[in-house]
Amino acid sequence: MLSVLAVTVVSAAVLYVLYHWLIPAAVQSNGWLALIWHDVIVERFLNILTGSSRPQRMLKAVQQNATKGDPQSVIAAIDYFCRHKEWAMNVGDEKGPILDSVVSEVNPRTALELGTYCGYSTVRIARLLSPGSKLITVEFNPAYAVIARQIIAHAGLQDKVTLVEGSSGDLIPKIKERFGITSFDFVFLDHWKDRYVPDTKLLEDCNLLKKGTVLLADNVICPGTPEYLAYVRNSPHYESRYYRSHLEYTKAEDGLEKSVFLG
Repeated sequence: MLSVLAVTVVSAAVLYVLYHWLIPAAVQSNGWLALIWHDVIVERFLNILTGSSRPQRMLKAVQQNATKGDPQSVIAAIDYFCRHKEWAMNVGDEKGPILDSVVSEVNPRTALELGTYCGYSTVRIARLLSPGSKLITVEFNPAYAVIARQIIAHAGLQDKVTLVEGSSGDLIPKIKERFGITSFDFVFLDHWKDRYVPDTKLLEDCNLLKKGTVLLADNVICPGTPEYLAYVRNSPHYESRYYRSHLEYTKAEDGLEKSVFLG
């Protein structure tokens, strides 16, 4: 019995070390391994173990640790959760300041975000908007949208944000009629990577981009958007710049592509 107990204790200790330290450290520099480990294995394991989803756990962390009405504390609570508790695919605390700087530079009156997830980048963008500005954010997954609305409200930014559930491809052609917006000053692409090019072309076709509109695309290296990079870098209608960074909360290379629409 003592031998069985000893083997059990040692096995549990080994599994604990592997789960909490060795494997996370090993996947830090490889984006695809990090995505598989965190976004497939760990997330599913914790979903079963806790009977909740990762977005629900993130919301709980915000409610417990962030001050209501304080967007910066919401951002800090999510970043802490993702670095120390459970990884999640937000734009993150390294690429986040790049997003902030571009939004501040553009100072948009009208902004569009494709891919809300849990509202992290929505909060980052909305907190920087001047009074009277509009941010429309689009989320395909209704379960994510439920969480995002609560996180945005906790940050006190619900009056600045219109969250729309559904497909970006369905929504974009209806934006002018539905929201009375003639064009966008700023567009943040952070949804399905294979939708970057089709949705950019759709924005062009619907005349929702004007001369000087800034598009900022996340995760252009990991998971990667080679078709989008080829499109904006080779098109005479865009002037593009790459911001090198790392995949959120890891050391794997990733980056943001800023593209100015030239008309």
